[in-house]
Amino acid sequence: MKFDDIDDPRRDFLVKALTAGAFAMGSNGLIAPVWAMGKIPKIIPPGKSIFDLSGRVTVNNMAADLDTFISPGDVVETSASSHAVFVVGKDAFILRSNSRMEIEGSTIINTIRLFSGRVLSVFGRRPAKNKLTMRTTTATIGIRGTGVYMEADPEKTYLCTCYGETELVSNSDKNIRQRIAATHHDAPKYILAKGSRNKIIQPAPMINHTDDELMLIEELVGREVPFGLEGDEYKGPRKGYDKY
Repeated sequence: MKFDDIDDPRRDFLVKALTAGAFAMGSNGLIAPVWAMGKIPKIIPPGKSIFDLSGRVTVNNMAADLDTFISPGDVVETSASSHAVFVVGKDAFILRSNSRMEIEGSTIINTIRLFSGRVLSVFGRRPAKNKLTMRTTTATIGIRGTGVYMEADPEKTYLCTCYGETELVSNSDKNIRQRIAATHHDAPKYILAKGSRNKIIQPAPMINHTDDELMLIEELVGREVPFGLEGDEYKGPRKGYDKY
């Protein structure tokens, strides 16, 4: 699908939402939601993975550029003031600065390990036998055709189910789990490394990711965000920013 083929209401909305400035990383680490300077989001062609990167980005400890191909089995890392926007199959990611992510699988991804840092992800639907999980130090997240934003550090995991379904499981106690079904950032959570049983998984605010970014990476794999782009029910893109 080409940008010119997008139906008029959706195209008009995207133009308004994504032409506010240059495609770059802001001071809070978010990707500015625009396609200025020729950065028009479109489906990544076969043989390509990376839509955009800045700063120092490595794949399997080798410096990456726009021609670097990323596939299951690879480890992607970003340094300070860096980011990578890329696609693996029908899944797409924005990996923020100071992050290390391992992609496991054969022909398709079955596990994402976020050792540190922050990643926004959108996943295509899979057959039931092809289970997908995201793992951090403190949590294991079962994914079912969804968009999620995750942050990982040794003490806690932040997980926003932007839309779709997830199952959150504490790594410290596999009996502590919650199922989330979300349509539009309905139930962000913290999963702590330790604490009393009823406080390991806690409510959280929406932070550090935006609807504009989700629109961008869904576009790279030929899909649309599922919460609607226009009409009375949609009040405009949501934006979550960190407090620090």
